Amino acid sequence: MKIGVFIQAYKFQLLLVLSSMLFYGTFAYNLDRTDGVKLVLLYAALYGLFYKIIKLTKHQRGLLIGLAFIFRAIFIVAIPNLSQDFYRFIWDGRLVLAGFNPYLFTPNFFVLQNQFPIEQAQTLFNGMGALSAGNYSNYPPINQFCFAIAGIFAHKSILGSVVILRLLIIAADFGILYYGNKLLQHFKLPKYLIFWYLLNPFIIIELTGNLHFEGVMLFFLIWSLYLLIQKKWISAAVIFACSVSVKLIPLLFLPLFFNWFQTKTPTNNRQLPLFKSVNFAQLVWFYALVGLVTIGLFLPFYTPEFVVNYSKTVALWFQKFEFNASFYYLFRAIGYWLTGYNTIAVIGSFTALFVSIFVFTYGIITKPKNGRQLIQMMLVVLSVYYFTATTVHPWYLAPLVLFSVYTPFKFPLVWSFVVIFSYLAYSNTAHTENLWLIAFQYFVVFAALGSDIFKIRRTAKQPNTSTKTSI
Repeated sequence: MKIGVFIQAYKFQLLLVLSSMLFYGTFAYNLDRTDGVKLVLLYAALYGLFYKIIKLTKHQRGLLIGLAFIFRAIFIVAIPNLSQDFYRFIWDGRLVLAGFNPYLFTPNFFVLQNQFPIEQAQTLFNGMGALSAGNYSNYPPINQFCFAIAGIFAHKSILGSVVILRLLIIAADFGILYYGNKLLQHFKLPKYLIFWYLLNPFIIIELTGNLHFEGVMLFFLIWSLYLLIQKKWISAAVIFACSVSVKLIPLLFLPLFFNWFQTKTPTNNRQLPLFKSVNFAQLVWFYALVGLVTIGLFLPFYTPEFVVNYSKTVALWFQKFEFNASFYYLFRAIGYWLTGYNTIAVIGSFTALFVSIFVFTYGIITKPKNGRQLIQMMLVVLSVYYFTATTVHPWYLAPLVLFSVYTPFKFPLVWSFVVIFSYLAYSNTAHTENLWLIAFQYFVVFAALGSDIFKIRRTAKQPNTSTKTSI
């Protein structure tokens, strides 16, 4: 086909792609997070373009893969502009290469004593902010390994380190494309569904752009799930442990495997009683392997002080930090009314206990019939956790977006759009949140969730309904 004919035939699609490239370039290189209006307008435009591109080209797989790469490549030499966490990533990686344990020394420990153990220490210290500088690292060992790789190849350049970290995250996304497609094939779902994750501006901006490692965690998780569905549970356990060793959040899913390992059902097709149906030998070995591999990956950093420091750091998410929360803010308001002060320590401990009880109970009483139901269970427990959490940073939603690809629940896609309003907290010098905007965000999310539940129940009542999921 001649170029002129091609352009004429696909001029609207080309306009969408070129507009997306322009907006991504502006987002990457000409945006400050304090400019809330520009931030929201750019993001809304990208989200609208993303939706139209998927709708118009969903059967042009090669084009969509190419766009996934091109949109990410636009960010290659951009310094993240919505998050400063990358400064701590680079700090930790260089600290490891210098022979220090990042779980034993806070950045404050060195800099406040006028010690600079790594290259560009002062710049990194200033960039990461006081909150990060005053706490021990909370990033698990494979995350630290990724940070160290950046330190090996760019130990004197912050931009060089950013590029290395970005390449690792992009590679993980294409790993998700590979195993994500395999799961879609196994579930007999349309292959284009994976692009609701891969081309989502939220995923591109938060992971590739802002260098959050949820994508690397999800690569190992989706790989592990594929192996588990293929009945390769030993390999699945090892890879699952790698996912935990990037981000701890997959630990939340362990109780959901309770009913996955089943004994053979009787020939009369009658379902066995709850505990008699579980293959406890495989279940215990699966849990043991996950635990042993995870502990093994932490061992190079182990000291008695590590256990204390790491526990305290993780506890901060339940007892000190608060951002973009939903039900927690309601509980906090009630706490202020009753006591006159912020009761986050009590509420955080209570909600952590509630989520733990819910997940264990849900895992024991629910029997997933197939891999899709297992993924849906993961979506449910993670949603419950986020709805009750004290802190929900935007990038935390990445797992929900991926899970939505395989389930009838589409509210995570809506959430991945409206979560941009949480960044408006940075539009003022005090970085205070507008609770009306937070309320609006969660109103939209819960409305979308309600719509999903209604559609699922209506579909379940219809005879001979298809098992395929589409948007």
